[in-house]
Parts: sequence; C-alpha cells; structure tokens
Amino acid sequence: MLIADGDASARSVLRGLFSHKGDIAEAGSVSEAIEAILKGSDVLCVALVDEALPGGGALTLLRELYNRGISRRLPLFVLISEVNDSYMREVFRLGATDVLIKPIMPFVALRRIAGVVELYKTRARLTSLVEMQEEHMNEQTRQIIELSHGMVESLAAAIEFRSEESGTHVRRIREITSILLSETVLGEGLGSNEIEHIALASVLHDVGKIAVPDAILNKPGKLTREEFEIMKRHTVQGEALLASIPQLREHGSYKYALDIARHHHERGDGKGYPDGLKYGEISPWSRAVSLADVYDALRMQRVYKPAYSHSEAKNMIRTGQCGGFDGELLESFMQVEGHIASLYK
Repeated sequence: MLIADGDASARSVLRGLFSHKGDIAEAGSVSEAIEAILKGSDVLCVALVDEALPGGGALTLLRELYNRGISRRLPLFVLISEVNDSYMREVFRLGATDVLIKPIMPFVALRRIAGVVELYKTRARLTSLVEMQEEHMNEQTRQIIELSHGMVESLAAAIEFRSEESGTHVRRIREITSILLSETVLGEGLGSNEIEHIALASVLHDVGKIAVPDAILNKPGKLTREEFEIMKRHTVQGEALLASIPQLREHGSYKYALDIARHHHERGDGKGYPDGLKYGEISPWSRAVSLADVYDALRMQRVYKPAYSHSEAKNMIRTGQCGGFDGELLESFMQVEGHIASLYK
C-alpha cells in the first residue's frame, strides 16, 4: 500500500491502521507519490491519497496517473474532509476508485479497500486468462493457415514433378508474383492480405496439367499442333478442377486461383490462350504470374531447353521473344528484375 499525505503524523496513523495487511510505502508530495507508484508498479495493490497532498493536491496526482493509464490498473482512494459534489465528480472522472471521509473509520475503510483490491486482482487474473486464450487461438490459427498453405504447395509441387521439374518452381512463382505486386504499380490498390492470397493462388497456376498426358508434358521436342491444343487445355481444366473443390471456395485465394489457372497464358497482344484476352482485359495477378512463369522457365533447365542466365532471360522477355507482354508489365519487371534475380543465387 502507498500512503500519500503531506502530514507525517497522519501517515503514521494510517500506517498503524494498515500495517498488519502488508508492506507500506509513504510519500509526502505529488512528485514523491508518482515516483513511488512508477517504481512499485509491480507490487502496489492500492494507494491512499490525501486531497491536500503537497505539490498540487490529489487532483494533480490523479490527472498525471490518468494520462499515463495507471489509474485503470491501480485502485486509488482519495481521503477527503467533506463531501463536495463537483470535487468528487472530478475525482471519479480522473479514475479514482473511491473516497474515504476523514476521520477514517478503520472497519469501514478496511472492508472497502479489501473488497476493491480483490476485485482488481480478479480482473487482472481474468485479463491474463483471456490473453493466454487469445494467444493459444492465434497460434492454432497460424498452424491451420500454415497447414493449408503447405497442402496447396504440395499439390502444386506434385504436379510439377510429373513434368520432371523441381518442386521449387512453384515457390519461386509465388515469390516473383509477390515481388511484382508489392513493389511495382502492378499491385496498385491491392492490400498486403490480398497480395498474400494471390501469391498462394499462383502456385496452382498449372494444376490443370494433371490432365495432360506424360508423353506430351515431357516431350523433349517441339509439340505438334494437335499436341499443343491438348497442352493449352490445361488452363480451362485447371479452372474446372479448382472450382470442383468445395473447401477451397471459402479460402481467400479461391477467386484468384481460378482466374490465374485460366488466364496465366493470356498475352497483352491478344495472342495468348484460352480466351485471347488483350491488355486491359487480363487481371494484374494473372499478368504477374504469366511473366513469373516465363522467367522461371527460362532460368531453369527443361527437357526441351537449357537454363538461361538472368541477363539472357531478361533480354528475351524485354524483346518479346517469349510472348507479347504489355508495356506496363515489362516496365514493372525491369524495376524489380534485380530482386527477382537474387532468388536464384
């Protein structure tokens, strides 16, 4: 307990009244009381403050504690000589717990103080319990999110292994997509949560390849026209496959995953597939994934080609050797090409 009173004899009387209840700290002024409260914040259970405490009175102390947020967690009793409506109104506005009228009646004061202290302790325990439960629930939510993300990436990686590619391909697509949308004008208007959902959706861009025969998927030479038509169908088949998974519909990545699966081979010049969309008709996330997919394909060795350096891949994309990317997409890529290249070191 802290007893804050400018009268040493009054502090002595109060100390004798409450000493059997625990340790007593004393303060003879507002500044001393503030120092004692800040120093003993972990051990103080209650403070008794005289209305005429030197240094500005109880209201000055209460105002300082109120501004610091301390009055919400420390029971404060103001000792007053007489009841004054406006004074008491201000005392309670500044966070005082109760008032005790002098001369103090020991039995009444002890009962009221003990009841309030127990109330504050109970509230503190409940607050701590709620915080622990929230922390536990947040951890469970985090684990569920990580599990769902891991399952999505595992599905995508399994499909990549069918085409004799490394499962890291889908992780690089995710990272490149995130870079393009978070660091360039391409992602203008998208929040961080949306970009996170889009990046996860990007790993499913080729999920439709599960329906493409191995002979076509892994053919080392150039595909025939008929084979290419079969290969092109992986876009619409991917969209249909994702749409058939009920659990995915409630996920934040769902709408992006469908759009990306269908449109990541569209080109700004309208020569892409399956819908022949042009710049302005293709979503920024599908455009980002389309470039990420081409860049990663150039950088990695495939059954039909060697791996190219970053400089070679950048030049091939910039000069239009690998698809008709629109100007905004190319400009965005050039702004972050160094960051993207660092993913391959």
